[in-house]
Amino acid sequence: MADQTQFLRTNSIVKASYWFPDGKAQLPVAVCLSQGTPSSFIDSTLFTHLFCAFADVDSSTHEVTISAANSYQFSSFTETVKEKNTDVQTLLSIGGKDADKAVLASMASNTKNRKAFIDSSIDIARKKDFYGLDLAWEYPSNDVEMTNFGKLLEEWRAAVVEESDKTNQLPLLLTAAVYYSPQYDGVEYPVKAIADNLDFVNIMAYDFYGPDWSPVTGPPAALFHDPSNPAGRSGNSGLRKWLDEAKLPPKKAVLGFPYCGWAWTLEDAENNGYDAPTDGAAISPDGSITYAKIRNYIVDNGAATFHDPAVIGYYCYVGNTWIGYDDNQSIVYKVKYAKHTGLLGYFSWHVGADYNCGLSRAASIAWDTTE
Repeated sequence: MADQTQFLRTNSIVKASYWFPDGKAQLPVAVCLSQGTPSSFIDSTLFTHLFCAFADVDSSTHEVTISAANSYQFSSFTETVKEKNTDVQTLLSIGGKDADKAVLASMASNTKNRKAFIDSSIDIARKKDFYGLDLAWEYPSNDVEMTNFGKLLEEWRAAVVEESDKTNQLPLLLTAAVYYSPQYDGVEYPVKAIADNLDFVNIMAYDFYGPDWSPVTGPPAALFHDPSNPAGRSGNSGLRKWLDEAKLPPKKAVLGFPYCGWAWTLEDAENNGYDAPTDGAAISPDGSITYAKIRNYIVDNGAATFHDPAVIGYYCYVGNTWIGYDDNQSIVYKVKYAKHTGLLGYFSWHVGADYNCGLSRAASIAWDTTE
């Protein structure tokens, strides 16, 4: 077989974000529709790539499907975002945090199932005018699943190349969203298959702390370790493992950061730093809160805000409510870090959580002005 790296499309940079129709942005009440942030409100001039999330995988056929509720918005996504930026490239993202992991594992488990997934993904991408496909499998959790993930990527790339040759179209982009580290629960990602067959990977350097899995407060998207907790997770520690230990080429890596934060209920309002004991989530059932809502919450409630230059992040609190998040300063720092590290670019989760596109605008300017 020919070296498949020769087929990969070249991207000079990536300024990306995910969009999904359940996202809520800070928009006028008249346009805060029940289905979430309309894609027409995305300032696509701030991006090179936009991910439309999420398509599903049928548990019986293993084919890629789009729910009836999302059909129109997904079908018009590319046309809509290209009205403001004709150069933006769109990708259909499949899976996501709420996807059934057993279904994804079954899909990847044998050649027949993988082919059903691959063929249907290419077909749906072409019919709906996407430039590429993204797999958000969170996460392959054992050696067998990681091996099958690698096989899937190899077969996906081969099918994309074959389809491109037959149709005389540019090959679809192929990407994946991956864990912040090349090891998930001690299991290694198939890094060579990733490097050889994907155009890039979105490294999810966030959700390190959250009420559903952490009984104490902490920086949800720390770029660097909290000095008091050197064993804690951080974007830099995971990225260094991807690049230095697993040997992922930097130009295959895209650094992720959140436009969403996490809110806890403090056990003791006077204990309001990191590692403070909590009584679970605040503000929403799982504690998730968009940046736009965080801004409003701070103003409406007079919350005290703190920028932590050690970890690169923010937190605020008022009474028994504590929120960890990113703001302009930490986003700008992370973008500059990504460029200085030689990465292909950055992505955010998610564009609908921004406030008047402020974070996305700051990120784009930071990339362009960083030497």
